[in-house]
Amino acid sequence: MAESQSVKILEVCRVAPATNSAAPKSLPLTFFDLYWLRSQPIHRLFIYEIPCIDTHLFLDSILPKLKHSLSLTLHHFLPLAGSLTWPQHSHKPLLNYVEGDGVSLTVAESSSADLFHDLCSNDIRDAAKCRPLLANLSVSPDRASLLELQVTVFPNHGFCVGITPHHAVLDGRTSTSFIKSWAHMCKLAETKESSLAPPSIPEQLTPFYDRTVIEDPAELEATYLDVLLKHGVPHNRSLKLMEVPPAPPGLVQATLELSQDDIVKLRKHGMRTSFLVPVDCRFRLKPSIPSTYFGNCIIVHKADAMTEDILGEDGVVSAVVTINDALRELDSGEDVLRGGRSLSSLFNSATPVVLFVFAGSNRFEEYSTDFGWGRPKKVEIIRPYREGSYCMLDSKSGDGVQIGLVLEKGKMEAFVSEFARGLETL
Repeated sequence: MAESQSVKILEVCRVAPATNSAAPKSLPLTFFDLYWLRSQPIHRLFIYEIPCIDTHLFLDSILPKLKHSLSLTLHHFLPLAGSLTWPQHSHKPLLNYVEGDGVSLTVAESSSADLFHDLCSNDIRDAAKCRPLLANLSVSPDRASLLELQVTVFPNHGFCVGITPHHAVLDGRTSTSFIKSWAHMCKLAETKESSLAPPSIPEQLTPFYDRTVIEDPAELEATYLDVLLKHGVPHNRSLKLMEVPPAPPGLVQATLELSQDDIVKLRKHGMRTSFLVPVDCRFRLKPSIPSTYFGNCIIVHKADAMTEDILGEDGVVSAVVTINDALRELDSGEDVLRGGRSLSSLFNSATPVVLFVFAGSNRFEEYSTDFGWGRPKKVEIIRPYREGSYCMLDSKSGDGVQIGLVLEKGKMEAFVSEFARGLETL
């Protein structure tokens, strides 16, 4: 991470897992993982308000607890301390942990009270403002880190935890299980060394590693591997992520909220449009697999729409209703892997396509992530900065939806105004 004027890096260290873990040291990727092999990460930022905090207190008291509990958590999530490789002897990439591996943790300090307040608010702000609070994945053609973490203290205001996971290893549910497990351990952990075994984590967070539960009747693994190996150059085994064009100047981000009452009213509108909908397959595969399955288990379902429909006066209402209807179809027995088969054609599509994909889910209850200093003041999901990217998670109150959106400033101001007007007319 490049140091900015408002963020000063204090330390970069590596945290190793507590010893004698029973978790597997090596895991193959499934077709669910291969789909995201070269995708840019989706970051999460958890912001905690502690008005009485100073840098000395943070470094002396809070940071040791975060480090120790991270080590205990990695004992249960051992593969995250390893690397992603694609050995010549293997037909597909592997996750591999060796003794001495660990997760990189960056410790930083920000003197900007304005930055802290901007992050905590729902107001329109520069989209790139939080970038210095997030570490970058270490990726080369031959090896990639699986997880990078950063904690940043804001004296007299609080601190934040930034998470950068490799998308080929963690989907939203697995990433959330990890951060909640870390928070759980932090509330329990003592900073002193102990010879006792690391404490267990709640059953609903304990990772399930058995890859044999993932069946592939449509042979999507072969399809995705063929696309990956032919991308750019023949026999392309590079693990480098797809490059994202630099964000154009003037992009801003805002947070919008829908209450439960708003959602009920929106469902009464019957207009239809189309989106790309990422679907968690854990509960929809037949047979279903455990909710704590470690790795990716999402398929993006593709539906086509004319651009003018999305940009119409009722575009927001149409999007919400259509996404809801698509998920209901899958719950009623629709072939959940259909999306994976149809989306393989997107890699080589000759027709220009505008893709609208959201990240996150309001079902993950990310505002319940408490490290021992209370619930987060704000949670953000951050995708690569491009106009039109958006994400969704639970609201602070727990009974609604929080939506993050990136647009050019003039468009954002118009959209926020129209969004508020639309809710008033429901």
